[in-house]
Amino acid sequence: MNTLEKSLQERAGAVFGFAQQQVRDLIERDPGFYPMYTEQGKWRHAKPAWTHWCDGFLPGMMWAFARRTGDQYWVDQAMAYSTPLEPRKLDRDVHDLGFVFWSSYKRWFDLVGDEALNDVVVTGGQTMGLRFDQKGKFLRSFVAPESCFIDIMMNIGIIFYAAQLTGDDDLLHRVTEHCLTTRRYLMRGDGSTSHEGIFDLETGEFVRQSTHQGWRDDSSWARGQAWAIYGFGTAYRFSGDPRFLDAAERCADFYIVRTDESGIPPNDWEEPNPIRPWESSAAAITASGLFQLSELTPSLERTIAYRHYALTIMATLLESEFVADQTPGWEGILKHGSYHERLDLGVDESVMWGEYFFVEAVDKLLGAPGIQ
Repeated sequence: MNTLEKSLQERAGAVFGFAQQQVRDLIERDPGFYPMYTEQGKWRHAKPAWTHWCDGFLPGMMWAFARRTGDQYWVDQAMAYSTPLEPRKLDRDVHDLGFVFWSSYKRWFDLVGDEALNDVVVTGGQTMGLRFDQKGKFLRSFVAPESCFIDIMMNIGIIFYAAQLTGDDDLLHRVTEHCLTTRRYLMRGDGSTSHEGIFDLETGEFVRQSTHQGWRDDSSWARGQAWAIYGFGTAYRFSGDPRFLDAAERCADFYIVRTDESGIPPNDWEEPNPIRPWESSAAAITASGLFQLSELTPSLERTIAYRHYALTIMATLLESEFVADQTPGWEGILKHGSYHERLDLGVDESVMWGEYFFVEAVDKLLGAPGIQ
């Protein structure tokens, strides 16, 4: 353990405790509510969701709390918030079942070992595989049949997992082809990524790159880059395919080169005058993804560099500028996240995926298993 890591652990322990208090306050103040983003620091508001992909993150944090603390309160609450998600294992309207079930049911299964829970995870992965377009060789986004999102890379783990546990070679082929298609068409030569790729459904031909949440179609949306770093690392972890390790490393190198010494990017690196200087959820995802990547790469130099940069990000995110422990009335854990700047949804707020991946990264910093 290096000096920076040692120096961060005391603060990380305090923040892990603060995170538990914020989540406890949320579920006791508004039981049964699955929030997505805050408005002026408050989880309950009238702004729209745009899509339905975040419900696994709240119970996912509870399972992380339960594993680390052994507190039955968190086990009970995590079960109560995970169980209503089960019907969504057959949900074909979203491309985010990894977000829903890997964070909730997979953590539940890892803690208690009940195969019925694992069956839910596997079914979710199989359902995700039904989104595969045979001609274009990609998993369709929720937006349109011809659309492929970089976000889907963060959901491929559940498909690899289902394919490998069931011995389903066709499902394994689908998820592998999706990753290769994403690598070929949504990644660029400099390691940056596009939010979306558009395909011709008649021929399967790639048409163009696009974006919904970045500055413009050819720019570099930070959260999409974070999904790619973590997602391609996960693809390599399951497959051992060196092409996916190469993709994860090139995406990580782009992030590091383009971000200042704080480790926190803006919403889009190409935007000349960003609305806000920070997108903390992208940073939290990247930190957790780099912890993973540092354990996957065979290069000692990269192992050291990626772990050090993950710690650099965490050193910034653990400051009270980002953690809300010194912001009275703020209901989230991590400030300065952004959901959808174009639609003015959750800009400079707490966002539920930022909360989850920040808690996950804090947990890893405190010694949780990095690869699961």
